[in-house]
Amino acid sequence: MTSSHDARLRELVLLRRVRDRIDREYAQPLDVQALARGVHLSAGHLSRQFRAVYGESPYSYLMTRRIERAMTLLRRGDMSVTEVCFAVGCSSLGTFSTRFSELVGMSPSTYRRLAAGDGEGIPSCVAKQVMRPIRNREAAASRTDLTSSA
Repeated sequence: MTSSHDARLRELVLLRRVRDRIDREYAQPLDVQALARGVHLSAGHLSRQFRAVYGESPYSYLMTRRIERAMTLLRRGDMSVTEVCFAVGCSSLGTFSTRFSELVGMSPSTYRRLAAGDGEGIPSCVAKQVMRPIRNREAAASRTDLTSSA
């Protein structure tokens, strides 16, 4: 193995560590600077390498995780959209609603109303997979419309 290969493997381990931290701490106030400091990289380098490996920026990945969790909380129906927004770590209802709408294709309040009970009877591991938001508008045409089951 070459030293450049070893260096690449070490960097991949660091990027995985950042992704795992986002997955674990999505509700915490995370930013790219804090994530980069945690693995001793510059914010710019982390952003470039994270995007190259995972196809999106660390911030975009973080927001997707937050929206996935928000979808679960909204399906339960026992929290308001504002409560869900803050529970998943967003500090701005406007940013949360905009990002939610971009990823899910409808506003959080519409999703809450239409999806209440959608996951009933489905094991959580299956619900997580089939009800997850589709990143970067991938396969928007093939998305199942929640209104058809209402």
